[in-house]
Amino acid sequence: MRRAADGWHIVLRIGATDHRVWSKEPPVVGASYAAELPFNGDLEARAYAARRLWRAMHGRAPGPAFHTLSKQRRERLSAAIRALDAHTAGGSYLMTAEALFGKKRIPDRAWKTHDLRNRTVRLVQGGLALVRGGYRKLLRPGRRHK
Repeated sequence: MRRAADGWHIVLRIGATDHRVWSKEPPVVGASYAAELPFNGDLEARAYAARRLWRAMHGRAPGPAFHTLSKQRRERLSAAIRALDAHTAGGSYLMTAEALFGKKRIPDRAWKTHDLRNRTVRLVQGGLALVRGGYRKLLRPGRRHK
């Protein structure tokens, strides 16, 4: 629990799950609390989190997280970070592709037009986008920023 300028930030560990709670006032043991859910773009996620907390507090399994990344998406994000790491270390796209996909898959000729070159460039660009703040979209999937 920590105090901040906007109120109190609390992490409740119930079972193996951490639940993050914010309160305007310091929490009081034994007091009754209610969830305040503003009708904005985060309503669905907040309602889901409130339900998970309620279930955990009543000894029930909280259920799955609001969103999970697919295996394919996790692998692509991992490859994007690895590609960016190789690129920022001074590696060319060819060297980056060899590190990601293996030297045997890279052609001796026609590298400039090969699909793995295009894929490597896209992975580096994706890694750059994550570093420039795109990682925040992972925290709120499906939400459109205006």
